[in-house]
Amino acid sequence: MEISYWEIALRLILAVLFGGLVGFERESHNRPAGFRTHILVCTGSSLIMMVSAYGFMNEFGPGLDVDPGRIAAQVVTGIGFLGAGTILQQRGSIRGLTTAASIWVVSGIGLATGIGFYAGAAMATVLVLISLLYLGKVDRKILSKRRIKILQIRAIDQPGLLSRVSAVISDLKLDIRKAYLRAHEFDQTVQMEVVEIEFALVAPLNLQEDALFNRLASLSGILEIIWQGEDVPVYKADNEG
Repeated sequence: MEISYWEIALRLILAVLFGGLVGFERESHNRPAGFRTHILVCTGSSLIMMVSAYGFMNEFGPGLDVDPGRIAAQVVTGIGFLGAGTILQQRGSIRGLTTAASIWVVSGIGLATGIGFYAGAAMATVLVLISLLYLGKVDRKILSKRRIKILQIRAIDQPGLLSRVSAVISDLKLDIRKAYLRAHEFDQTVQMEVVEIEFALVAPLNLQEDALFNRLASLSGILEIIWQGEDVPVYKADNEG
């Protein structure tokens, strides 16, 4: 089976178009991988699919089967390394996961155009754009109901403090969006080094704040708990003497 030059051109042009549409949305939000990156990934995937499906048809004699998916399958694996490069860790938060996922799905769109599955590639592009453009707003509306809350903790600096606090937060079904560790300072009152940790938490609607405060206050070394900018004096730990 052979493919004409016009068909090759059509598939590559569609790959540029589909990849460009997704890349333009990422570029408009100033993401690490934008317009050109998505075009290159989609076009390259399309070309690799065509090479895998049609490039070796005349190289083998009759009776020998060619696996058109062998080379193309490596795109799915290889694209993960490129996507990993867009994931950034900044001050305890992870950014770039959506962009990494968009690169991965664009490679799939490129494979679909390369094999001639135009309807699937077009529908996937539309769905990806809807997800990137509109579902983020839905997500923010849902989060606005759950609300992101700020928790600050002052505690005596000690090994394993952060892991113990994080375990309490996780047990109560709160998601840690960001965590900031302030510089250590010497506290004259307790005569020890004190550290301040600030968490940005996504709280569920049924959060039991009293349970959170009680469990945090029971941890060794906790000196002060501040919730949404307000001190929680009732739950201050006063057992470090």
